Amino acid sequence: MNELPEYIDGIPNISGSENIVIEAARRRDAKALRGNNNRFDEIKSAFAIALHMQQPLIPAGGGDLRSAQIVSNLKHMMDNQHIGDNHNAPVFHWCYKRIGDFIPQLVAEGKEPRIMLDYSGVLLHGLRHMGCDDVMDSLKRITCSQEYQHCVDWLGCPWGHAVAPSTPIQDYRLHVQAWQHHFAAIFGLDALSRVKGFSPSEMAIPNHPDVCYEFVKTLKDSGFTWVLIQEHTVENPETGGGIERPHIPHRLVARNSKGETASITALIKTQGSDTKLVAQMQPYYEAKSLERQELVGKKIPPLVSQIGDGENGGVMMNEFPGKYMEAVRESSGSDTPFMNGTEYLENLLALGITEQDFPEIQPILQKRIWDRMKPGEGPDKLAQVITEIKKEDDRFHMDGGSWTNNISWVEGYENVLGPMDKVSAQFSQRMLDKGVPTDDPTYRNALFHLLTSQTSCFRYWGQGTWTDYARELCRRAEEAVGA
Repeated sequence: MNELPEYIDGIPNISGSENIVIEAARRRDAKALRGNNNRFDEIKSAFAIALHMQQPLIPAGGGDLRSAQIVSNLKHMMDNQHIGDNHNAPVFHWCYKRIGDFIPQLVAEGKEPRIMLDYSGVLLHGLRHMGCDDVMDSLKRITCSQEYQHCVDWLGCPWGHAVAPSTPIQDYRLHVQAWQHHFAAIFGLDALSRVKGFSPSEMAIPNHPDVCYEFVKTLKDSGFTWVLIQEHTVENPETGGGIERPHIPHRLVARNSKGETASITALIKTQGSDTKLVAQMQPYYEAKSLERQELVGKKIPPLVSQIGDGENGGVMMNEFPGKYMEAVRESSGSDTPFMNGTEYLENLLALGITEQDFPEIQPILQKRIWDRMKPGEGPDKLAQVITEIKKEDDRFHMDGGSWTNNISWVEGYENVLGPMDKVSAQFSQRMLDKGVPTDDPTYRNALFHLLTSQTSCFRYWGQGTWTDYARELCRRAEEAVGA
């Protein structure tokens, strides 16, 4: 199978070979994904952790915002270590690389390390662009080497770290496809064929029925078989309450106003976002307290799943390495082993347990909608119901759910969302509607700027420098689109 170049005309390879990429992404080799754990019938529980890695691309490679080179925020930190917390930049660099050292060391000791990795496309490009080839080589070693690849479960994500509930539907699909394209160009098509899990940026899933349907459909169309979600972003469809058994897989069901349904397996990330949970290996210690649970008449080991920033915060920078090594050494060969999400689900599949056997969940607040209408009554009826409920309860919203309820990705960011929506519409009109080939240099350049402008970081830090970055990136995206 032909491999893809990582860069074309100086732009990361994020489009142009969609047929080859999607063919690889939809491949299934269950035996390879199942890992080498032949004790699945005996273990009492398991645990999984994912490291989320992200640095945005910003127009900061020079003094003038309008002409500054687009660089990784990590490079900006490296070049300005005297400002604020930028002195952490060298440690961040190490954090992006170090798992590639930990895995071979632990395998050499005869242990069974596991890790799930979530690296955004803007980070991967930024690292390569600033010359961090050591990071890429380290990640390639554990991703592509047969000796280590069963230890590493890459999770797909939006290329530009876009937030699903407030990113135009067609653009979110482009983010997902671009990440797969870019990943295949870096690590190879065979490596892409093993990427079955998906990690939404900011753990954000849409709760608007029509948007969530497109979100789930995008993932399934793209070859993903499961998604990692935050427990308080979903509800029991019958009661509207929370999840009772968060340590077994669930089935995320998305129904839209037209009566269409899409579903995907979901692993539940418990508790809020706190890097201490991962840095101190809390999932391992929680899993040790659990016993096998019954599902469709079979006893299965529960899985405690957690994700955290892989570089942010003192606990991740300093405490994670020691605790990770300790937990791997202690859990290897035990009745509470480290397992990756795909590995765990493939072992369930080998027992004859499928997605249809998992308890059903839906995005938060949807029960209140479906209590007043039925799927199939159309988008006008849906809009009417949403408006009615909002009038009755100002806490009701269709902004989606994410790792925190304290931050809105919509409120207060009209000056960013306006330009984002404008350039999205222009890209759709000038590129998608006109059928510009995806391997056309103009298309690829416009796509790069569009996706870069939609990074969630520009709506995290409040008004100021970061919103200025966003508007400037939108302006450049408009230029690239030819508006």
